[in-house]
Amino acid sequence: MSEITLKLSSREVSGKKVTKLREQGLVPSVVYGGKSEPVSTQSGIVETTKVAHAAGKHSPVHLVIDGKKKLAIIKSIDVDPVGHRVRHIAFHTIKQNEAIVTEVPIHLVGMGESAAEKAGLVILQAIEHLEIKAKPADLPEVLELSIADLATADDKLTLADVKLPSGVEFAAVDQDLDLVIANVYEPSALQAQNEAAAGDAEDVDDVAAENGGDTPQDTQAEESRPGGKGQDEPKQLNVDANK
Repeated sequence: MSEITLKLSSREVSGKKVTKLREQGLVPSVVYGGKSEPVSTQSGIVETTKVAHAAGKHSPVHLVIDGKKKLAIIKSIDVDPVGHRVRHIAFHTIKQNEAIVTEVPIHLVGMGESAAEKAGLVILQAIEHLEIKAKPADLPEVLELSIADLATADDKLTLADVKLPSGVEFAAVDQDLDLVIANVYEPSALQAQNEAAAGDAEDVDDVAAENGGDTPQDTQAEESRPGGKGQDEPKQLNVDANK
């Protein structure tokens, strides 16, 4: 896995003032973890976006904060739902020699080439991420699972089919290995399920409407939610709120 590096500089402004930072092409962030106090930081939008895409929430990031090096993992990313620009990132520092728990994506290998698909069946992935435990150097970017042996509607892939790399283990001690990752469906059965699900959704909407469930969203309730309307900086981080 190639090393992912990001240079950060200390950030003085907080709260609603970070809007000006974003207008200048900067992304506000925070670095926390261990016994150190949280550090408010910032970095350029272009390089920050590249790092966010490359690392996700599973790959270690080598941070350089005003010349000081720290190893961290991204804990949360706040993205503008309209412009899809990174608005804020929270980094959690880690140690190279200590195992950490994080999520990694599961990729199905061989889509379109299995006997099941060639027979007109459909393969759907039920779980896209898996929590694992490993030292930063052993963390895989992705866990690959082949669908080559799937042939009939009775076939499936479970957690027991996942081959973990050396130094990597499941985060949960009592992990259920029968947990289904991918299923094979008859197209007709899948369509019937989708139609049934749509019918249930319509029933829920009807009940909600009868009970006043169509209340406008632009209310004070939205204002009070983390990252809700009018929040220039995510409330869930709570690291800059008291500055």
